[in-house]
Amino acid sequence: MSDAASPTSQGAEQAPTPAAPQPPVFQPMPLPRALGYMSASIVIALTQGMAQGFVSTNIPQIAGDLGATTTQASWLMAAFLIPRASMPLLLIKLRAQYGLRRFAEVAIVIYVVVALLSFAALDLRSAITTQFFAGMASAPLSTLAFLYALEPLPPAWKMRLGLPVSLSMIAVGPHLARVISPALMNDQGWGALHLMTLGMAGISLALVYLLPLKSPPRVKAIAPLDLVSWLLIACGFGGLITGFVMGPTLWWTEVPWLGKVVAASVVCLTLAVVIELHRKAPLLDIRWLASPAMLHLTVTLLVFRLILSEQSAGAPRMFQMLSITQSQLVPLFAVISVATVLGGLALIPWLKPERVPVIHLIALVLIAAGAFLDSRSTLDTRPVQMMFSQGLIAFAGSLFMAPAMMRGLMAALARGPNYLLSFVIVFLSTQSIGGAAGSGMFTTFINHGQALHLQVLREELMTVDPLVARELAARVAQLAPQIADPAQSRAQAAALIAQEASNLAYVLAYNDAYFLTFLAAIAAASALVLHMGRDWLAAHWPRGRNPSPSAESLQ
Repeated sequence: MSDAASPTSQGAEQAPTPAAPQPPVFQPMPLPRALGYMSASIVIALTQGMAQGFVSTNIPQIAGDLGATTTQASWLMAAFLIPRASMPLLLIKLRAQYGLRRFAEVAIVIYVVVALLSFAALDLRSAITTQFFAGMASAPLSTLAFLYALEPLPPAWKMRLGLPVSLSMIAVGPHLARVISPALMNDQGWGALHLMTLGMAGISLALVYLLPLKSPPRVKAIAPLDLVSWLLIACGFGGLITGFVMGPTLWWTEVPWLGKVVAASVVCLTLAVVIELHRKAPLLDIRWLASPAMLHLTVTLLVFRLILSEQSAGAPRMFQMLSITQSQLVPLFAVISVATVLGGLALIPWLKPERVPVIHLIALVLIAAGAFLDSRSTLDTRPVQMMFSQGLIAFAGSLFMAPAMMRGLMAALARGPNYLLSFVIVFLSTQSIGGAAGSGMFTTFINHGQALHLQVLREELMTVDPLVARELAARVAQLAPQIADPAQSRAQAAALIAQEASNLAYVLAYNDAYFLTFLAAIAAASALVLHMGRDWLAAHWPRGRNPSPSAESLQ
């Protein structure tokens, strides 16, 4: 993905001896220009991340602007995520065939055009269509942010500095959107979000044209069957994301077509695997992806993605249920944003391949600690009380991502550039689908747990409990100055107690989910410790030693 990883085959053909191709010689940039490339990486990463965060953060407000329900507006998030899951797979081929510079310029122009079209979205249908194209147009921006971070760095620092910086900036975008969107929405509604997105897209456009990327030699990379496999993968990923995003909202068993969509997506992915297994030059090397090392990496990425869903689907929705407004959540997400950036920066002095397991272990311990602290929430819990725990989880998320991607990239490039696509599909499937699956499973668990807790609480309220009678009498006394009719005040007091019971049931369900996240993180950390112990024994156990006792030892 970087210049240092792209061999120059032309130089090898002109050499008088059949020597191996040599990578291009790195030419240091002047410091101001290098800082410009790093700044471009940060701006492009924030442009992509904040565009996604603006939609996911403001679904209820956007629904009101469009005259739709919150359930109907949830399709906006699904429409944005569906193309994001599979487009980068095709974009890597396009970049190789048509050149990196042209790819960057065309990609950012398309994104600006889509940002302009967003102003024409006046109803739900046009908004969903616009969000689909916005997700498609934003897919190249993550790659561009990554490449701009690598461009000015010498080979020794590309993975150590460029990778943590770019990934932390991509990760902080959705959190930062929660920090600034309340002020924007209060002024002009959804139009202000469109204006902010367009402005950042325009800045990114200028940076891309002022600071062009160096293009490796073009190669013919796209074969007809590549498009067939990509379409099947896109349909499969799109179906899974649709199911996981809309399943908890529409409820899985209430809408028959959800099961059909998920089943069809599995069929499409199966056909793609069958096609790729029978190709001489496959788009994806399925056999390599099924090797023990890649399966271990895939499971690691998926487990972390599922665990980290606690931050996106947990605390924000719990506070929304507790009637905490978006503006009251601004300090919490400011802390989360700072912790995300600090996590990426903390990796720079320590990031080496041999330290990846230890870094992942530290991240798991931090996630477990944060989730355990969250599992003690009450009806009186407020955002300020979760700043420390959510900061730990955000810091741990940045600690995890860059080492995991570095390990995958090194494993892919060690086998050749063609294996890069195979790793990309693993990374995408675990991050895009894993993120949607984690959020969907978390929300499903919350809804089911709330129903169970509410049933138990209602049974307790129906019994002749002195504490319930005392609370009811206290509420009637509070409402007496406002409601003269005793029967009406008693009914109103009973309704308030029932509403508090419903809220308490939600808090208890969230506590169960937080504690389940804690257990999952502890289990993953224990498995990692066992794996590290096995590797240590394999490295230090004497090989070739005869386990049977010698004659001298028997005497």
